[in-house]
Amino acid sequence: MSKRRLSSRLRIQFLGLFMLLGVGSLGLRLWWIQVAHGPEWTAQIRGSSQATVRIPSVRGEIKDRNGVTLVQNRASYEVDFYLPDMVRGYRERFGSPPTSEYRATINGMPKDVKEPDIIKIVNNGIVPRLNDLDLARDYNAGKLQKHYRNDTEVPYSYVKDIDFPTLAKFSEHDVGLPGVELAIKPVRSYVYGALAAHLLGYVGVPDDIDKEDAKKFTFYQGDLEGKSNVEKIMDEYLRGKPGVRYLRRNAKGTIDGILREDPPEQGANVYLTIDARIQAIAEEALRAVSRAGAVVVDPNNGNVLAMSSVPSLDPNTFIPSIKAKDWKALQKDEGDPLVNRAISCLPPGSTFKLITSLAGLRGTKNLAGAKYSCGGGVSYGDHFFRCWVAEKHYTHGTIGLADAIKVSCDSFFYQYGNAAGIQSIDAVGKMLGIGEESGLQLSGEQTGNMPGPEWMQIHHPQERWSQAQTANVSIGQGYTLVSPLQLAMAYATIANGGVCYYPRLVDRVLNQDGSPVLDEHGNVAVPQTPRVRTDLRQEISPDKIDLVRKGLWKVVNEDGGTGGRARLKEVVVAGKTGTAQATDRGHEENVAWFACFAPFDHPKYVVVVMVQGASGHGGEVAGPIATRILERALAQDEGKFDMQVAWLTPAHKANPLQLIKAVAYNDKGGNLGGEDEETADQSQTTPAQMASSDASPDVEPEADSQGKVRRKGPAVARAVPAATPPARNFFQRIFGVHPRQAPAPPPPKGRRGTSQ
Repeated sequence: MSKRRLSSRLRIQFLGLFMLLGVGSLGLRLWWIQVAHGPEWTAQIRGSSQATVRIPSVRGEIKDRNGVTLVQNRASYEVDFYLPDMVRGYRERFGSPPTSEYRATINGMPKDVKEPDIIKIVNNGIVPRLNDLDLARDYNAGKLQKHYRNDTEVPYSYVKDIDFPTLAKFSEHDVGLPGVELAIKPVRSYVYGALAAHLLGYVGVPDDIDKEDAKKFTFYQGDLEGKSNVEKIMDEYLRGKPGVRYLRRNAKGTIDGILREDPPEQGANVYLTIDARIQAIAEEALRAVSRAGAVVVDPNNGNVLAMSSVPSLDPNTFIPSIKAKDWKALQKDEGDPLVNRAISCLPPGSTFKLITSLAGLRGTKNLAGAKYSCGGGVSYGDHFFRCWVAEKHYTHGTIGLADAIKVSCDSFFYQYGNAAGIQSIDAVGKMLGIGEESGLQLSGEQTGNMPGPEWMQIHHPQERWSQAQTANVSIGQGYTLVSPLQLAMAYATIANGGVCYYPRLVDRVLNQDGSPVLDEHGNVAVPQTPRVRTDLRQEISPDKIDLVRKGLWKVVNEDGGTGGRARLKEVVVAGKTGTAQATDRGHEENVAWFACFAPFDHPKYVVVVMVQGASGHGGEVAGPIATRILERALAQDEGKFDMQVAWLTPAHKANPLQLIKAVAYNDKGGNLGGEDEETADQSQTTPAQMASSDASPDVEPEADSQGKVRRKGPAVARAVPAATPPARNFFQRIFGVHPRQAPAPPPPKGRRGTSQ
């Protein structure tokens, strides 16, 4: 009996001990979770009660050298679709969302994947409500579906840059749709329209989303990036720092307010060497022709003061995205307004005789006193190379270098160039930047050709270099290709007495507080010191350089010079005409050139103009344009002319391929005339290297059939709330309580859009 009682007591004690250990373990576990790791769980609860939105950074402004703003930001309102919220809201309101199936490659293997049919969700659950308010717009359903699959974290822009009436409707009516938000974003504004369009470039959405960065936020809004030219070159400085908006979620997961916001920081301001007034002067002058390029530089430091190309475009059409039809129109335009002709390379014709002249003066060549006879042409091998005066039935006689430059005698330069040698011509050309990169990194910039035996061996190994090839190069024909920018830097070298600068386009980059931007080493990121490419005075004495300058003076200022039309009444101008023949997209045409600088004794400006499709000569087509730019720029410095910088529509002629015989301006000009004009050798044509734009703009595709909206019509199939009631829980079944249909979630009170 006692043993039985003892056994029962032991069992009870053992059970009590077991229960005590169990309660103790449970208490220890609760302590471990709630006390020891309490902060971790608290942080997770806090994180689950808020959502984060990445606010895009605000880009800095682009200004001219005097602080005139060329590119700034403006507020753009758009309607965004937050697709995950949209799917979640559809499920809560109508039941299981419709699904679609597509073939995907996962881990290298094809697989059928199911996903919510975002197109049906939008068309049946969102569009009808927007249509009721007359806010629905056609969209591209294919793009929407692709966006949902690849960029779920990023809001889909349903309507961009909405007008004020639409904005007012959104503000007046409570749309009440989950996932539909009105966003305010900073977008680019090109203040003066087409002014300097080929120089400034444009922006667009990135080609790829940073997935790792996107994972840090509930909703991700990426920065815009520069797509071409200055916007692209200076993108790292123009971009600012993104901000973060913290949103509060309620118990149902719906966002109902803003907790706090870390605003974005604006990027640095970029100051160009461009002078907006001189740029406007060049733009106005160049509109006299259909297809042309012009460059104005300061010969004393290499600063680019203006760079213009026609036909032109308005970069605002790319903001916030360019319509597909507008993009196709630009690509199909006969004048090709996407091409920047100021950095395209074409045969320079007689303007290249500057390089040939210098080649005969360097080192031991010493052809300063050489004279050659012009008998209407020179024979090399079985080919007779004519001088341009042959068709006028006279010759230039026996002349020296300065007079040969003046009358642009081809026969002289055939012989002079061969005496100098192609190696010397090639060396001087490279010293002046011909066939070399400018360093500006402009989109599609061409380097051109500075041909010689080595170049020929690489590009045309089946041909051998000969005296005939040298003769061609000597007058800027054959394979020689030069851009207006390169030619401007070459003539700037002669203008200043022999120093060849690299062109400068960006003058300085300043933070918003006015301090210069520094690089990772603490140095000024963009120094203002001019960069010297070469100093010709180390190989050519100043008196010989002056001999070439004297020849350029004779071109404009002495009777019989080919550039007499460039004479000005109160300013001494020096320059050189040029006419060549080139092939552009299979079409042969003349190219007219004029390069000049002034004042002659103390040059302030170098102007180079190139015109495609000229039926006239360089002096009568390109000359008046260059002279108008030069005359107005100098008059402005003296306070005698005031060029207003104003909005410009794109330059475009009805027939951009129409030939240009001569250029004259209706208002009073400074051209005093001149009749002796050289012509191009029709037997020599060279394929041009036109600047190609490798930019990929943000193109807004046309609406497809699934994205077409039928305005307020009964044909749109609306989604209806699910008829099957949700299952009742245990207590509802016991007490016979039926659940009430949950109301639609209220619209978010806070906006996820960015602010300026």
